[in-house]
Amino acid sequence: MPEKTLLKHTDTPNSETMDFYLSQKGYEASRKALTSYEPAKLIDEVKGSGLRGRGGAGFSTGMKWSFVPKDIFPKYLVCNADESEPGTFKDRALIERYPHSVIEGIIIACWAVQINSAFIYIRGEFTLGAKKLQKAIDEAYQKGFLGKNIFGSKFNLDITVHRGAGAYICGEETGLLTSIEGYRGYPKIKPPFPAIQGLFAKPTVINNVETLANLPYILNNGAQWFKSMGTEKSPGPKIFCVSGHVNKPGLYELPLGTPCMEIINNYGGGVWKNRKLKAVIPGGSSAPVLTAAQAEKLNMDYEAVAAAGSMLGSGGLIVMDETVCMVNALYNLIRFYHHESCGQCTPCRYGTGWLDKILHRMEHGNGKQGDIELMLNICDNMRGKTICVLADAAAMPVQSFIKNFRDEFEYHIKEHKCTVTI
Repeated sequence: MPEKTLLKHTDTPNSETMDFYLSQKGYEASRKALTSYEPAKLIDEVKGSGLRGRGGAGFSTGMKWSFVPKDIFPKYLVCNADESEPGTFKDRALIERYPHSVIEGIIIACWAVQINSAFIYIRGEFTLGAKKLQKAIDEAYQKGFLGKNIFGSKFNLDITVHRGAGAYICGEETGLLTSIEGYRGYPKIKPPFPAIQGLFAKPTVINNVETLANLPYILNNGAQWFKSMGTEKSPGPKIFCVSGHVNKPGLYELPLGTPCMEIINNYGGGVWKNRKLKAVIPGGSSAPVLTAAQAEKLNMDYEAVAAAGSMLGSGGLIVMDETVCMVNALYNLIRFYHHESCGQCTPCRYGTGWLDKILHRMEHGNGKQGDIELMLNICDNMRGKTICVLADAAAMPVQSFIKNFRDEFEYHIKEHKCTVTI
């Protein structure tokens, strides 16, 4: 297995403490940033590394920072720790076991963009993670790594932990901002984008936990070190969350571009119970599903997964064996999206509900002729027609499940039962 970077110490006792982090040269990167880099030079360094957002979109981190106006204050940074995508559990490990790497990443990002106030928006269910983060932040204040005149400079930075209330929609960046502002977590229309008008209508940088945790290593080892891993357009390591029907589910930190089947077989221990692989969702539940044949040819980087018709997303690799009923699997996903729709946009509010109802009757032996076409029509009226992409996140699985496993849906309608008999 390649040498770990982000997850190297997450299984070590007391890895969440300041003493342990300092023993691993912790906070040297942030000290280096504040004392040896002008903000513009630091942004260029991160651009040069090719670091892309690890929250799902895969956008250039340095490019995102460069969009923020230099002459408007205050500005804010928000660390998105609202990890709610089914099949994804990487950020939780970093938060609970190595939180100082995230805090140091926030310091580096804030210096680059000249931000003095940062928030960590953490999923409401992550009670332990919130406590570990707050303790780590308190330790950083005690050491002088946060607060006034950090590292003897004139730079000030405060970090606030803000706990969510259990809404998936608040993982969407503008819904997250609305929640911090004290309102119901409704996503906002873009443009304006957060970099121009975000939290409290001020310029705001929003980065994922894993994205920020990469920054100390880039500063310590250099942009070329980071680019030496992965592919040309998708450089660096990536934490893959492997779940479902494998012998060894868990987190695996591997270079981007690692073959999908290598992750499943060499690291995940292969499909469990000596069964055959049937389907793979490569990037968390909102990513289109792929067949076993597609997975066998797939490399896990942004470009390759997109070329295969899906998304790398958060790196949540969900494995399904031959016993899975694809109608039932899709019904399970759509129930989630129906429940989590905030209801602000009509296509999503009604569309997710209709899909839920149609799949419910299909799964329970009451499917009708025309249901498949009706679902596809509903999806066409959802995708790209709402303020945020939750409607797309529900529609894309429906379209891909039907495209790749249409015979199972037709069988449910015709025979009023499932094809799977194992």
